[in-house]
Amino acid sequence: MLRPHRPRSRSRFRAVLSAACCAALGAGLLAGAGAAAAESPATARPAAAAQQAAPTAAGSKVVGYFTEWGTYDRKYLVKNIRTSGSAAKLTHINYAFGNVTGGKCAMGDAYAATERTHTAAESVDGVADTWDQPLRGNFNQLRELKKLHPNLKVLWSFGGWTWSGGFTEAARNPAAFAQSCYDLVENSKWADVFDGIDIDWEYPNSCGLSCDTSGRAAYKNLMSAVRAKFGGSALVTSAIPADATAGGKLDAADYAGAAQYVNWYNPMTYDFFGAWDATGPTAPHSPLTSYTGIPKAGFHTSATISKLKAMGVPASKLLLGIGFYGRGWTGVTQAAPGGTATGPAAGTYEQGIDDYKVLRTKCPATGTVGGTAYAKCGNNWWSYDTPSTIAGKMNYKNAQGLGGTFFWELSGDTANGELIRAIN
Repeated sequence: MLRPHRPRSRSRFRAVLSAACCAALGAGLLAGAGAAAAESPATARPAAAAQQAAPTAAGSKVVGYFTEWGTYDRKYLVKNIRTSGSAAKLTHINYAFGNVTGGKCAMGDAYAATERTHTAAESVDGVADTWDQPLRGNFNQLRELKKLHPNLKVLWSFGGWTWSGGFTEAARNPAAFAQSCYDLVENSKWADVFDGIDIDWEYPNSCGLSCDTSGRAAYKNLMSAVRAKFGGSALVTSAIPADATAGGKLDAADYAGAAQYVNWYNPMTYDFFGAWDATGPTAPHSPLTSYTGIPKAGFHTSATISKLKAMGVPASKLLLGIGFYGRGWTGVTQAAPGGTATGPAAGTYEQGIDDYKVLRTKCPATGTVGGTAYAKCGNNWWSYDTPSTIAGKMNYKNAQGLGGTFFWELSGDTANGELIRAIN
């Protein structure tokens, strides 16, 4: 689902005190077909107070990605999921990412996951870690979070933009891959933390950071093996591409055939457009619908959902994807979408991308198009979702009978969970 430049918010992993390299969830070329949306001033609406999530039902899932590397530069800890009010809105957390190497599931950053000592001020329960406790790090903090929110489920997500190259070898022996994943997720030291596994292969029988030529059946075979090993009671989910063009990424693998093995899919309906096209045209990275002048027909969420449903994937197994970040260009003179640019706008961690919590004040929204917002400030042009555009996407989600919503990723939101409070 992601562009080659993607570190997307799910971006690069800053390894520290760990032998792991960076991992990022990629979001890539996506597509769809849809209705037109007029340009209008973007407005934000107050969000309702967060409530403890009830047991999941079709339409109610709220799945947020938590990045393993957020403990470093971003300083976004598991505790922040609670203090922001997000834990009360979430039904599921996807922990990103585990590595895929040697045909097997592997730890990403073991230090961040299981070893980092949290002070009392950093911890979920206000109790400092001790040097000799059996489990520290993010995993222990997730355990503490689940004690406070017993309905909350956690899945370990494997792959992402950076680590999807390992799936090619994994596809040669799906049973061995599934066994390795099961052994890791169900390790007795942290088995109680996880309720299942999320597979983020970018992309089966297609190209992401690297290209896979395993064949159209490889993805279905791998997901079948994962389900067989984890059994019927565990959650098995998967992030999938959103490229709905004819012969595109959704046609490259048997997603309809594999749907029987997953609890739900997360179609990555963002990063349709971005400053990897350095000179533009400017376009919102996560349009809900088409609009006059969209750079590529079908690159929007409604096309993705329409194609997956037409392929036979049940609506209840599809979640609507939202990015808690924006993508932007600089050297732009035109306020409306479709302008030329000279390159990516400056971002906090990388060029051409920034968190919603930063953009809402750095470059406030000035208009909407295709069901999402855009902003022109100085010579910079950004696009991102706001509480009001998320409300519109929720109307679409409900009208389509989708199983819920997922987003990349938690640290992009404000300290009081402004975006997640708009999800219902």
